[in-house]
Amino acid sequence: MRKRNRKQPMTMTQLLRDSLLESDESLNAIALATGLPKPSIVRFRNRKQSLRLDLADRLAAYLGIECCRTKRPK
Repeated sequence: MRKRNRKQPMTMTQLLRDSLLESDESLNAIALATGLPKPSIVRFRNRKQSLRLDLADRLAAYLGIECCRTKRPK
């Protein structure tokens, strides 16, 4: 996991990447379950590319990650 400033929340991208790295499931299984191409997952996990938002949504849902709205700082 990457270190981050405690005042800044973890980004969705970082949360997804960390979840992929910590997952006990193979990338093949994740790709099959989500419909995302395995090479795209590998490149995303290895910080070589980003994911389209709809694909990130599918990956987040599969990994049990939910987004929630928080109050914005003034």
